[in-house]
Amino acid sequence: MARAREKSAFVCQECGADFPKWAGRCSECGAWNSLTEIRLPGNASTASSPGVSGYAGGNPQTTLISEVRISETPRESTGLDELDRVLGGGLVEGSVILIGGDPGIGKSTLLLQTLLTLQARMPCLYVTGEESLQQVALRAQRLEADLSGKQGQLTLMSETSVEAILAHCARQLPRLLVVDSIQTLHTEGLTAAPGSVSHLREGTAQLVRFAKRHEVTIFIVGHVTKEGALAGPRVLEHMVDTVLYFEGDPGARFRVIRAVKNRFGAANEIGVFAMTDRGLKPVTNPSAIFLSRHEQPVPGSVITVTREGTRPLLVEVQALVAEHPGGNPKRLTVGLDQNRLAMLLAVLHRHGQIALYDQDVFLNVVGGVRVAETAADLPSLLAILSSFRARPLPEGLIVFGEVGLAGEIRPVSGGPERLAEAAKHGFTHAIVPKANLPARPIDGLNITAVSHLNQALELL
Repeated sequence: MARAREKSAFVCQECGADFPKWAGRCSECGAWNSLTEIRLPGNASTASSPGVSGYAGGNPQTTLISEVRISETPRESTGLDELDRVLGGGLVEGSVILIGGDPGIGKSTLLLQTLLTLQARMPCLYVTGEESLQQVALRAQRLEADLSGKQGQLTLMSETSVEAILAHCARQLPRLLVVDSIQTLHTEGLTAAPGSVSHLREGTAQLVRFAKRHEVTIFIVGHVTKEGALAGPRVLEHMVDTVLYFEGDPGARFRVIRAVKNRFGAANEIGVFAMTDRGLKPVTNPSAIFLSRHEQPVPGSVITVTREGTRPLLVEVQALVAEHPGGNPKRLTVGLDQNRLAMLLAVLHRHGQIALYDQDVFLNVVGGVRVAETAADLPSLLAILSSFRARPLPEGLIVFGEVGLAGEIRPVSGGPERLAEAAKHGFTHAIVPKANLPARPIDGLNITAVSHLNQALELL
């Protein structure tokens, strides 16, 4: 019998693009010396072959949109309220969820807790490619799982072959599958090393196809790079339904899980957990943990309301302005965009006539929260000015608003919800954009509306 002819391809280890021949530079992402040769048998199935090109499931025949049957997507609670919130209300059958985070942040602990909770309601399978079965069992003991009852029926599997994992799942058909982690898996027929782009892409494609065909919910654990992004090509994020990121310092108590992408819920939704000796515990009132109420008002501290998905969250923005002895002052931020800080200082100089070109400016969001929205513009400037003048802001003050290049204060979304959250935590005064002024007064909250930066600076 004639031996199948082998084919070769060159795959970029940075972006995942493949080419028929080697080149010194990837024409897709521009990376140098990133192309690696992989050999494919002639009968190997790849994600680009016609037989398996689609992994969304469903009928390949054309269908009129009016004939598509629409039903409400059922959801299964995970038993952890904060995880349900991030997922959009719970687990959806046939969905594939990619979760990434720093080593030791709590990914495996969270997923093991979820499986132990759901084992009483549905068959679950935990596949580990990094740890031994004994290590997983020891972690379950530390979580004080009832291994003599229903939780002891959780099925574990130590395997790194995607084909072997899916063959077992085809026989047992678990409703929830956890793969820890995708970087350790390999597929038959690919000669590249496990963890390479080709294995990541093909392994994820096979898992997604299986999930859609058999309506199995799959959690895929992914490693992150030094920059904090999921390791491997960004195509993995496009293939799955939901992408979650674990944020926070592994040595700190509180962890934040953020939905970067979610086809079944709101993106940028966050859930807050506290790491204890019994695993991760949901934090129902995260605003309280991110606020450090000072005994006396201090300069450079402003409380703002940021919006994470559908949840308003109170955080403290701190600024420190110090005279710089040299020629190039420092501009450093933690939790905020550093380029936006440079823009805000230029606006403060042009429209507020306050020059800080000889001052170091440090800006920090307390608690390790990352604020990406523009509602933090006005509180950042007021915190900087408060530190520069060594004049604390009044106690019980809340501030939010976007600052434009012309010095105007622009409205932000969700103004009523932000003010209601501030009033619930006992704040008595608010500085907000004029367009965010509520139609009805809020009990216990005195609201000052401003339309230009100069109006806000006069309040100091």
